[in-house]
Amino acid sequence: MSDSLTDEGITEAAFKAACGRYATGVSIVTAAGEDGKKEGLTVNSFTSLSLEPPLVLFCLDKNAGSFEPFVKTDRFAVNVLSDEQAAISTHFAKPGIPDKFAGIAHRVDADGLPLLDGVLARIVCGVEAHYDGGDHVILVGRVERIDLGEDDGKPLVYFRGGYGKFSAGA
Repeated sequence: MSDSLTDEGITEAAFKAACGRYATGVSIVTAAGEDGKKEGLTVNSFTSLSLEPPLVLFCLDKNAGSFEPFVKTDRFAVNVLSDEQAAISTHFAKPGIPDKFAGIAHRVDADGLPLLDGVLARIVCGVEAHYDGGDHVILVGRVERIDLGEDDGKPLVYFRGGYGKFSAGA
């Protein structure tokens, strides 16, 4: 194994490489800004936190273009992507797109929250808490509603900087 320590500690490259070896699912978190503008970003830092009460979390980069709308919102939705939605994930990961929802199949719920179509699952949350996490903020949501998509769908997987597919029983 290569040495990942320098005189200053753990190198950024070694840390990214180690974390990149952990396969994650991919989701798009959506929200409505204070002005009603639809917001969305790709995350692989989503996880469940608690069963009682039902809580989830995701981590938001403080330099993300949609940082302010997400830390000011009181609701968000986690849209869990299928392995057929890599292009949508890439689209929502790109900065500087004025309307990320243009041409993307979605609907808006009664409260103005944008919800993507064709996802494996959708978890709608009220914001429970924010926590500082270095160059990120940890957003904790209390689950308000769950919408399950196709039962036979397969998840989009992210590993070593690229998308992959899940193979059952592998």
